[in-house]
Amino acid sequence: MSITCFIRYQIDPFQRAAFQQYAQNWGRIIPRCGGHLLGYFLPHEGSNDVAWGLIAFDSLAAYEAYRARLKTDAEGRANFELAQSQRFILREERSFVEVVDGTFCLPSSWVPAP
Repeated sequence: MSITCFIRYQIDPFQRAAFQQYAQNWGRIIPRCGGHLLGYFLPHEGSNDVAWGLIAFDSLAAYEAYRARLKTDAEGRANFELAQSQRFILREERSFVEVVDGTFCLPSSWVPAP
């Protein structure tokens, strides 16, 4: 994948379960519309109101085509409407990043002591 859309969400920490359902819905929708879903992430420790979503694409043009398909996808529109009606997303920021060769998905080399 050439680019990754890195989405940072500020969420209502009291509606964590609603955001989790929203993210799980994208697990069906994003691949169908042409995105390579790397994952959604909820806060575990530390800040309790920041979540992330990462979606990879072959190019910026592929992202634009995905966005067009997303707008016509009934389940995608319903998921956007869910977020708007329940207001569990307070703020959303998108950045586009590219992986540094030789640094992505490297296995651990840690070996436990005998």
